[in-house]
Amino acid sequence: MNLKTLVFILSLTSLISGDGCAGTSGSDAAITVSEPMELTLLHINDHHSHLDAENATFQLATGADKREAIIVERGGFPRITAAIKELEKDARNVLKIHSGDASTGDLYYTLNEGLADADMMNTVCFDTFNLGNHEFDNADAGVKKLMGFLHAGTCKTSILSANVRFGPSSPMYGMVAPETVQPSVVIERSGQKIGVIGLIVAGKTKNSSRPNSDTTFIDEATAAQAEIDHLKAQGINKIILSTHIGYAADKALVQKLSGVDVVVGADSHTLLGPEALKSYGISPEGPYPTQSTDKDGKPVCIVQAWQYGYVVGETKVSFDKDGDVTHCSGTPWVLIGDNFSRPDASLLTAGEMTAIRADIAASKFLRITAPDATATALLTPYKKQKEAMGSTVVATTNDNLCLRRVPGSQRDASRSVLGDLCNKNEAVNAHGGDIQQIIAEAFLQQGKTYFNADLSIQNGGGVRIDLPPGKITVKDIYSVLPFKNTLIQLNATGVEVKAALEDAVEGVVGPSLNTGCYPYTGGLRWNLDLNKPKGSRFSHLEIRAADGSYQPFDLSKTYKVVTISFLADGNDSYTSLKNITGERRVEVGLDYAEAFLQYVERLPRSNKVLTRLPVKDYSTQLFVDTP
Repeated sequence: MNLKTLVFILSLTSLISGDGCAGTSGSDAAITVSEPMELTLLHINDHHSHLDAENATFQLATGADKREAIIVERGGFPRITAAIKELEKDARNVLKIHSGDASTGDLYYTLNEGLADADMMNTVCFDTFNLGNHEFDNADAGVKKLMGFLHAGTCKTSILSANVRFGPSSPMYGMVAPETVQPSVVIERSGQKIGVIGLIVAGKTKNSSRPNSDTTFIDEATAAQAEIDHLKAQGINKIILSTHIGYAADKALVQKLSGVDVVVGADSHTLLGPEALKSYGISPEGPYPTQSTDKDGKPVCIVQAWQYGYVVGETKVSFDKDGDVTHCSGTPWVLIGDNFSRPDASLLTAGEMTAIRADIAASKFLRITAPDATATALLTPYKKQKEAMGSTVVATTNDNLCLRRVPGSQRDASRSVLGDLCNKNEAVNAHGGDIQQIIAEAFLQQGKTYFNADLSIQNGGGVRIDLPPGKITVKDIYSVLPFKNTLIQLNATGVEVKAALEDAVEGVVGPSLNTGCYPYTGGLRWNLDLNKPKGSRFSHLEIRAADGSYQPFDLSKTYKVVTISFLADGNDSYTSLKNITGERRVEVGLDYAEAFLQYVERLPRSNKVLTRLPVKDYSTQLFVDTP
């Protein structure tokens, strides 16, 4: 055989291989095609069972030099499906990635534990889905159930996480690929191989969700580098991390790694995008993509797509022949409808409508998208089931009851779906979330009914949505508190209560950077300085007396505390509560969302209005953040 014949055979083999689909990474060495290429990444994260569109307010131009609040539909999974179909038609070498937390957050999940989510995800047919911490809310069995739903049809999305280790008690234990969670997957596009590695937040998942007791999560950087090295050994030189560890942690992680090219992130619900977003009433926390470098100084692109299906991220990544990133750019497409209206219901003129549409087109990030018809039809029976359960109105509110985990302006600054009305609110920055504080108060009042409770403890991350002015329904109640928790009575000393609060804040500022740990209490208030060492961050602790006044908190006294089963078990860094056992722990036996519902139903019948609490009753009276 002469040299020309050999070259022809090798070239023909390469052509026949063509574009491939997802497959597990094996031990056979790969022949890397050494030529430049461009990838298009289409991605979402943290949709949290939010499958319906909802109304949102944007500052839109209705004339020359005139912007005003305009209401329009935003998100909804059928809109995600449509946008991804449209975007992938005009792109080559597309990878579709979901970076985790499909589960928990809306009545859809309460009703069918992920089936509706999986059906919607399969209308997109993601190449990869990385486990988020909330996939473990119903233990390892919940992970297996969701995988079964996702793989029931023809779409076999690869489920990823390089740092989970299922224990012998897990139904996932001993299962083999592709029927189990894989550390990575190799996907072929244009004859070139791309490695996608999954990564879940380790401490937060173990301490803040409900994995089986013998399922463990190893260090994120250690797991990531080991899997990168495994793929590199096969000749794969384009590596994407699909992470569920948070934006700040992503930026810190890449500087510890060698060989990572792109991070498609999740968990922190971070909006990335151009500064121009601020003109429309929403503020990004960083650029999209965020440019960084790995340990060796090579370029890395970091992206994230906000939350609840509001955004489909589109990232273009160019690689040279050696697999190094030469350029990345993209757009966080904010998905909206075309049903524009004013908050006061006054009509928009034809000229104003023209100006609004021109403004949206000029934005280059707002995307008018009609929901996909097939996905809409598939969702319809689930939606009817949900509406039947959740449509009952139980109260109203005249306030924006803002969602915020941590006070201040730098740790949770884009969590609220109400935009800058809450994210830039000075009272929220000073004292934290209105809705979290109301939940803590509701649990205190229920605890008083059952056992004359002195105070309540609730974690900020356990409260999932804000409530805008208007009607409050059963659906809203269960969307605010979507998890499976019950109320617990703990008879705890003041020392134990303070230790639990210190533990929780250590979870916020420590290595895990878990904003969801931040404590809210009913009946107890304090000053907090994050610059001080653990054990001395809280000061001026005061407890509410029967007449509404506040008295010094007695560390030596035993108090009747109402909290949720999740925290009483020591999760979410509340480790000191786990030691309160035996006769000092009593199961109240009341579902925590039902407890909130009962609190709302007991509002004065004359108006049934849920309002913000007085500032004096917010648990955080003074907050000092780190620089």
